[in-house]
Amino acid sequence: MKKVAILMGSDNDWEIMKETVRILEEAGVETVIKVTSIHKNPEETIKLVKELEKEVEVIICGAGGAFHLAGVTAGLVSIPVIAVPLALPPFQGWDSLLASLQMPKGIPVGVMSVGKWGAVNGALFALRILGVKYAEIKEKVKKLQEKERENMKEKDKRVRKWKEQKL
Repeated sequence: MKKVAILMGSDNDWEIMKETVRILEEAGVETVIKVTSIHKNPEETIKLVKELEKEVEVIICGAGGAFHLAGVTAGLVSIPVIAVPLALPPFQGWDSLLASLQMPKGIPVGVMSVGKWGAVNGALFALRILGVKYAEIKEKVKKLQEKERENMKEKDKRVRKWKEQKL
């Protein structure tokens, strides 16, 4: 199947969450993108989440503020749910992060960091989940890891070169 749903609480979340979609699609994973609100459209959101459980293998939820979307989703489905808390004033994502972390026993949610790094890590975590089942996804994860290692080596070389030039 290799399909992941990305749920957002608002269209404003797209600027951050599009990075999640990009990473997944570059790895060959099909994505379903939906904007929904458990607060504003509870019945529709519940129906949507139950339908998605039949279509996808992982659900990634990105939202800010009173971030109940991931927790409610995890309570409705038996597939992995990943939370990407997003920063909004006045708490800059702390409220979203804490709401995601404080799940009751029996409602597991994989919580990422706030913002763009969380959106990236949410995609990478979903790829690792899929990599358990799909060998080609696991290989893509390994290649992404190697690319990051090479990037770090280049950064190290660059900084050492700067030091030599400045001293």
